[in-house]
Amino acid sequence: MGDAELSDPKGVPSRESEPEDPGILEERRKEQVKGYIALLKDPNLTFRWKAAEALGTAGDSTAIEPLLEALNDPFVDVQWLAAKSLGRIGDSRCVEPLINAMKSPDKWLRVGAAWGLGKLKDPRATLPLIELLTDKKKTVRKNAAWALGNIADERAVPGLTKSLQDPDEDVRNTAQKSLAAIERAQERRTGSPEIPPAQMTKTRRKP
Repeated sequence: MGDAELSDPKGVPSRESEPEDPGILEERRKEQVKGYIALLKDPNLTFRWKAAEALGTAGDSTAIEPLLEALNDPFVDVQWLAAKSLGRIGDSRCVEPLINAMKSPDKWLRVGAAWGLGKLKDPRATLPLIELLTDKKKTVRKNAAWALGNIADERAVPGLTKSLQDPDEDVRNTAQKSLAAIERAQERRTGSPEIPPAQMTKTRRKP
């Protein structure tokens, strides 16, 4: 038994499967993306939000327009995942719609839009994200702080420095990390820090 070759249920010895043709795999991927896009219109809410999430993982630019439409889905469950997926796809066409989405009265769409803009790393989002640092919801403030660090625009330094005094610890920690990320980005671009070290590293927390 110890030396016997493993067999499949039909008794044929198993062997390594041959690599599939890249063209076939690409066709399958495209069909899968089409299927997810179709599900964005499905009456079932669960199918729609799962499709919105999956399209971000697929990263196919053909999903951009359908995902932009999904930002107006009746349910925020779909909206905020569509926003995150637009960020994952990484196309500059998504910047302005996501900036507009940050004005939503629903905190989860503001969160998704901020996160998506952080992934896009477009400096056009810097000033609108700075405004979110004073949002009434701590989850929104945290994601805005993270996004600003990912974009690494030095214009965010004053706002992030103020966030070091945020009442929420997670927001303060995220702001600190983002300030450090901006400092590192400046050093890579110029070879020396342009932002005063004291301003970047001093944590001003309430006693």
